[in-house]
Amino acid sequence: MDGEAGGAPEVHRSPAPRDFHFCPTDLYDSEGRLRLFPEEHTRTGRQVPAEMTGEPGGAAPGKAQSDLEEEVQELVDLYALGGGGEWGAELVDGSAPRVEVSEPRLHLSSAGAQRDWRLGAEAEDPGCLGWGAAGRDLREAYRYAHGRASEEYECYVIPEEEDEDEAALVFCVTCKAPVRACEVSDAHGEHEVTPLSKALESAKDEIHKNMFKLEKQIIEMENFANHLEEVFITVEENFGRQEQNFESHFNEILETLAQKYEEKIQALGEKKKAKLEALYGQLVSCGENLDTCKELMETIEEMCHEEKVDFIKDAVAMADRLGKFLNTETDVEISAQPDFEDQTLDFSDVEQLMGSINTIPAPSAPVINPQAPNSATGSSVRVCWSLYSDDTVESYLLSYRPVQDGSPGKDQAEFTMTVKETYCSVRNLVPNTQYEFWVTAQNRAGRSPASERAMYMTAPSPPVIKSKEIRSCEEAALICWESGNLNPVDSYTVELTQAESPEASGVTESVVGIPTREALVQLQPRQRYTIYVRALSVGGPSARSDPVTVCTTGSFFHLNQHTCHPGLTISEDGFTVERSERKTPAKEPLPGNTRFTRCVAVMGNLIPIRGRHYWEVEVDERSHYTVGVAFEDVPKQEDLGANCLSWCMRHRLASSRHKYEFLHNGTTPDIRITVSPRKIGILLDYENSKLSFFNADISQHLYTFSCQLHQFVHPCFSLEKPGCLKIHNGISMPKHVTFY
Repeated sequence: MDGEAGGAPEVHRSPAPRDFHFCPTDLYDSEGRLRLFPEEHTRTGRQVPAEMTGEPGGAAPGKAQSDLEEEVQELVDLYALGGGGEWGAELVDGSAPRVEVSEPRLHLSSAGAQRDWRLGAEAEDPGCLGWGAAGRDLREAYRYAHGRASEEYECYVIPEEEDEDEAALVFCVTCKAPVRACEVSDAHGEHEVTPLSKALESAKDEIHKNMFKLEKQIIEMENFANHLEEVFITVEENFGRQEQNFESHFNEILETLAQKYEEKIQALGEKKKAKLEALYGQLVSCGENLDTCKELMETIEEMCHEEKVDFIKDAVAMADRLGKFLNTETDVEISAQPDFEDQTLDFSDVEQLMGSINTIPAPSAPVINPQAPNSATGSSVRVCWSLYSDDTVESYLLSYRPVQDGSPGKDQAEFTMTVKETYCSVRNLVPNTQYEFWVTAQNRAGRSPASERAMYMTAPSPPVIKSKEIRSCEEAALICWESGNLNPVDSYTVELTQAESPEASGVTESVVGIPTREALVQLQPRQRYTIYVRALSVGGPSARSDPVTVCTTGSFFHLNQHTCHPGLTISEDGFTVERSERKTPAKEPLPGNTRFTRCVAVMGNLIPIRGRHYWEVEVDERSHYTVGVAFEDVPKQEDLGANCLSWCMRHRLASSRHKYEFLHNGTTPDIRITVSPRKIGILLDYENSKLSFFNADISQHLYTFSCQLHQFVHPCFSLEKPGCLKIHNGISMPKHVTFY
């Protein structure tokens, strides 16, 4: 290994010729790789070690030469490399040149080019005996393809980068094997063929999918194993509880039986004692009588042996004594029988205890949870409770009743429902109403005590938006609504959705925490909004109200019914006011601060936003009308324009002559209008404190007031004689009015 020890000499290397290729297989499978380059081309390279030839000094014997010729011929036949004696001779002669076969024909370059390129390969990997990195890869590929991989390369890893050899390979889907591109037209002509890189990516994707499935299955199995462990622990705990339960019950039964045994034995002993005492007394009495009888017999026998005189004397006394004894009644009946009465044992309480032995005890009282936020609807609530882990429950009884005036009514009906879970959604309830709930648990052993009472409240009913009171401008909208609930609510939420078109819906924005039943919402100009309102209480938010649509193209308002004179009629849509031929009621309404009484007028509700507001009024040339603006507290008994709280334009028709006046505080400038307007445009400019009138049909400016608008004003309309006024609002501001 001179090249490794002393280092390779510096040799000028030219790049590998393009027409010189390497074979993707190893030419030898022996432990020592023989060199293929001719001797004259390898003098500057490293010498073949003597260990690889098997002979000292690197001399190859005749047997090795013969084996080499056989292996070379085998490879030539295997890869169809025949067709020239020079190739075979070159392989046999000395060292073997490094070649690569990518096509059936072999392309060789000059010896110098081969030598320079070989040296480059050796410099890249001096440890591979002149093959280089590419040669090592090809050798291992050959070993893998022929199933003879060495122990050092037990696992074959597909390289990530493609070289020239891999580019020449394709993958046959039908045969499921890589083939050369030149062989596709022969044996694989009708097969499905795909590029090797694509097949490799497909195989990698399939492997990744399978790995993902395996990972998922591993996770599932781990979860299942954890669940089994939990079940195992639960079985142990349940067994311990059941064992303790059985032991407790049977100990109680044994104590009861022992107590009954003691009671019965004690009663039986008392009866025995009484019998024995009676028999003993009777036995003593019988013995005394027997002794008396024996004594009398002996006395009588002695008297019989006495003399007659003595016998007669004693016989009379003896006869009296014997008569008295015989007259004495002797009890010969047994006072106590030896047999005991049959004792009937009462085991009813024991049987009751035996019947009460269950595998599970009666449950404890459940613990009802307080109401969770936003867990209720207008007609339902979700009630949850918990139970001690040691208790076993077959079902629950959930009871409830409504609460009125802060306390549950005793006369209120109670409702009970049976549920299996620790939660229940109770439906068909009254919106925005408080209910009292309690729950009990039951199983075969019995029923638990009732839980503590908990208060739940349903969500409110959805509010009702007053569409006739909606006011808007280009920058904002004022929304009013009715609560829709008998009980008060906590707050309201306004939800608005901006839509580019009626079919598209935008992002929903919310204005929360509104305490009153109206809200001034800031909007974007020239947009279309869909607006909803929700009511909120402890139970949660209500459902959405019916939607209303607001367009911010201009100032929008309705006529105020509360200010309308009785002689005027407002149309259903709220944009037309009319005075008919019928006479005004003789009895005028009482003076007030809201409704016009003397002046036959009506006011509009303009949104309280400072800025520029524009609307138009369609008029009849033959009618007598007054249009303008006024403060909300303008005197309702005076004509419009007769005080300092109103600014108006009045039209009168006298002798076929139109007279126009611009009134404020009872005065008017001297202005002549030659073209009678049919549509009057009114521009209210808070920023510049001006009120301007225009002939909208011809874009003509009529007059402008300079106003001191320290408060918000509202549009006002008056008809002195029968006629009609039609208001056009919510329209874009014309260009000609922007100059004033």
